[in-house]
Amino acid sequence: MAKKVLIGMSGGVDSSVSALLLKQAGYEVIGVTLSLCPNGSCCNVNTYNDAKNVCKAIGIEHFILDATSEFQKYVIDDFINSYSNCKTPNPCIECNKYLKFNFMYEKAKELGIEYIATGHYAKVEYLEKYNQYVLKKSDSEKKDQTYFLYSIDKEVLPHIIFPLEQYKDKEMVRQIARDNGLIVAEKSDSQEVCFVPDDDYVGFLNRELKEKPRPGNIILRDGTILGKHTGLINYTVGQRKGLGIAYKEPLYVLELRAKTNELVVGTENELYSKELYANELNFLLDIDLSKPVEIKAKIRYRAKEAEAVLYPQQNGKCKVEFAESQRAITPGQSVVFYIDNDIVLGGGKIV
Repeated sequence: MAKKVLIGMSGGVDSSVSALLLKQAGYEVIGVTLSLCPNGSCCNVNTYNDAKNVCKAIGIEHFILDATSEFQKYVIDDFINSYSNCKTPNPCIECNKYLKFNFMYEKAKELGIEYIATGHYAKVEYLEKYNQYVLKKSDSEKKDQTYFLYSIDKEVLPHIIFPLEQYKDKEMVRQIARDNGLIVAEKSDSQEVCFVPDDDYVGFLNRELKEKPRPGNIILRDGTILGKHTGLINYTVGQRKGLGIAYKEPLYVLELRAKTNELVVGTENELYSKELYANELNFLLDIDLSKPVEIKAKIRYRAKEAEAVLYPQQNGKCKVEFAESQRAITPGQSVVFYIDNDIVLGGGKIV
């Protein structure tokens, strides 16, 4: 009997080709589209129709699953709360954790389905060295998405399939879609935050925040007042443009202080730091964390991995000490830990 797999269908080319590859590999494939945010870029009539038509062309079942309340709670509310506390969140990580690899897996179990799949560029393998399933980088260095996946439950790893793990180029995936007549072959990738219209997150937050942003002082680290900011949600660490102040040298946002409503600025040199602290940790690998661990760490998706040492602490936090200073370490963003070059050890939220 063919093994069953429930695959998340976004209506995009990656998930569509993933479903096709699973069908060709002999799995009994069921496509599901999560309804997350009405009228969002990832959840609209076009999304549902594209997913439905692809499933029909492949010859697999398709259904839509309502997850709007879960998406509101775990993704949208977290996004709003993070910005209100001067953190810069990554909603895709929360969506993967709570929706695509939790909610969907629970639904698969209810249906008696052993596996779930998505169109992410990543790998899951069983390694004798660790006697467990591990999350590894995909073969595509450019497309690898493990940064967004560190927070999923390690107990789910044995039940995840990533059909695109060996594809090194998006064009290869598109060509498979063309060769098989899939209507989404030329569909462009979504780049914006799916629930924020026109990618205007400031406008979105101004509408959604219960306590509206207030002007406050722009200061140097020594407390010198340089001017006024228009509300802390309008700024992020590392920002240079839009400060509206004149100074003898270029200034960058160094820190957002929620308690005092102050925007701290300074020179580019002050943006660099050799250490960070993180909480909300999730580890995917069972290794000894009672002592320092040599790792490579990534402080944002587009950042390069950097040599570092992980120092676990007793209070659910950790310290990461880098060999070389890192630019614009941003509270609220995730730091992801890698070992053995391509294995995801885990990660956490920068504080």
